[in-house]
Formats: sequence, structure tokens, C-alpha cells
Amino acid sequence: MFDVVIVGAGFAGAVLAERFAQIDKKVLLIERRQHIAGNCYDEIDSNGILIHKYGPHLFHTDSVEVWKYLSKFTEWDVYHHKVKAMVDGQIVPIPFNFNTMQQVFPKSLAERLEVALLENYSYGSKVPILELKKSADKDLQFLADYVYEKIFLHYTTKQWGNPPDKIAGAVTARVPIFVGRDDRYFNDRFQALPRRGYTKLIENILSHKNIKLMLNTNFDEVAKLRGNEIYLFGQKFNGRLIYTGQLDELFKFKFGTLPYRSVEMKFETVNVEHYQESASVNYPNNYEFTRITEFKNIHPAQTNRTTILKEYPQNYVQGENEPYYPIFTDEARTAYEKYSSELKNFPQITAVGRLAEYKYYDMDDIVKRALEIFAELND
Repeated sequence: MFDVVIVGAGFAGAVLAERFAQIDKKVLLIERRQHIAGNCYDEIDSNGILIHKYGPHLFHTDSVEVWKYLSKFTEWDVYHHKVKAMVDGQIVPIPFNFNTMQQVFPKSLAERLEVALLENYSYGSKVPILELKKSADKDLQFLADYVYEKIFLHYTTKQWGNPPDKIAGAVTARVPIFVGRDDRYFNDRFQALPRRGYTKLIENILSHKNIKLMLNTNFDEVAKLRGNEIYLFGQKFNGRLIYTGQLDELFKFKFGTLPYRSVEMKFETVNVEHYQESASVNYPNNYEFTRITEFKNIHPAQTNRTTILKEYPQNYVQGENEPYYPIFTDEARTAYEKYSSELKNFPQITAVGRLAEYKYYDMDDIVKRALEIFAELND
């Protein structure tokens, strides 16, 4: 029998599997898809370009611990992600910054807005747009209203299926104004891509003799919850279960389904060397898709064609599409708490990850979270 059963072979499941394997625990890793790496899965497409099958994933972190841990399993290519947005027919840098203001406003207005920002906020800081809207400065109120309308409002509504005032602040804070001229989307200390891709990185993490991997396998096919006990292959399981999937699914939706947001990913081949000047261009207004990503700008390839991805947000329907994002409303959080309370009846089960904890995690966040969980379970 196994000492640890882990459901889900994304970053959370893989890191925990590796950590337990290193202390000589026998680990069974179950993954419902036919591949490892979860939503970070990447592959070479028919154009010879490395694409991210579930949307672009750009690694960035300020955590030395996370960087050192992952660096044991991959070499890195330095990569600084830049994003632009279509605003009134212009392609402009975002987060909205001093360069963006110089591009969309008359020079005198742009300079006045720069002064107002510097008088109220530190250079190099990020100011959430909803915070800026509370400013008493009339110039900053104008800037907040402009960015809110042109960048924030319609994009957020498309992405989440809800207006911004219905979404938790932790999500809306991800759309700031940057006080400065740095056009990079992230400002973390470490920004890079695994040289051979995320799938290979996860494969390296899992290459331990104590890890048994079962792909194309649902949790219910090998394990059952009976009372407050776990049965694995028909026998009572006394070890640790790490669960990274949907918590409502684990408990058979006994308190109803939790809301998630999904995305329809539409890949296209374009017969040009390059389609756009940056890796990602956001389309806040006028289009059903939220952004276009050109993977050749992330992973350079020698080809006269290119691959782009258009993302169309949609409602999640159980069994029909993928649950990419928990919907961060007060009602959804209250519904999740019922499942979180139910989990307390199962001391053997640890829930980890975006779906299981109903939280937004970046890749580095979930690696750090997995390392913390391992330390807690082995304290």
C-alpha cells in the first residue's frame, strides 16, 4: 500500500509528491487528464512552436526558496513578460504607466498626471484602480475614470461574468496603475521560463522511484470516502490524502456546485512570421475574447508561420469544460465554507491549490504553498 495519495499532477501535487518521496514515502499520484503539469501543460504544435495548451503561463517570483527549489529540476531562460492593450485603436503598454499616458494623452496632460501621481504615491509603486478612484485630486480622478472605463471595466466583466463591484478586491487589485516607466507586466526579482517547458519541469520533479503515476484516472476509480474514512482499491487507507481538485466534487456536490469561470481556448495558425509586437495583447472592449497571445514571442522558433491563442471567457459547466478560476464573490465564498467545514471531518485529507482552497494562486505561490504544507505535515 501507499503512504500518501495525491490527486492532481499540477504544481501542487507534483511538489508534494517529490517532497514525500524524498523522505522515503510511497506516493500514488492520480491525474484525471492524460498528461501531467495541469494547466501549465505545454507541447510543441504542428508549427514547431512551444504552446501553452491552457493559456500563457509566465513564471515570476520574489521567493528565493521557490526559485532554488525549482532550479533543481530545470534550467531557465530569462524572460520579461510585456503586455499591451488595444485602446481606442492604439496598442498601448499595460499596466497603465507613464509611457501609456504619454501615448494616449496630450503631452501637457500626461505630464500633469505624472506630477499628481508622484505627489501622492511612491515611484515604482502599483496603485489599484479602485483605490485611485477614491482620490480627492481631480486629475487623478480623471485618470482613474479613464483607466476604469478603457482598461478595467469591460475586461473584468468579460473575464469574470460579473461587474468589478461584485468581485473580491484581491482580484481587482491585479489591475493597477504603475507609477513609473517600467513596461514589464511583472516586477519580481526572478522572471524566467523553464528552458524545456513546464511539462518537462514537472516530469523532472516526478522522476523518483517512490512515485507511482496514474494518468487518465479519476479519484472515484481508485478511492472512496465512507463515513469519515478513506478506502483505496477497496481497502481502508490510513495514510495522507492530498487533494488538489474541486472540493465540491470530492464531496459529491452535497452542498451544491461551486461557481467557477472557464475559458474557451481557440488556437490559430497565421501565415506570417509575427502577428503582433508583444507576447500578449489585451482587448478590453469591443471583442468577445479578452486577449491574444502569440507563443512565438514567448518561445522563439525558426518558422515562417506563427501560432496565436484567443481566449473567450465562459461559464463553467461540470463535465463540459475546465474550471480555471474560482469566482470570488461573497456568495461563492460562503458556499465554499460549507465544504471547508465538511473537510474538517476528514483529518487525513489536506486540500491544496486554487480549486481545492478556492483561492487565486500564481505558480510561485502554489509551489511555496506546497512546500509549506509539506513542512506542516512533517513538523
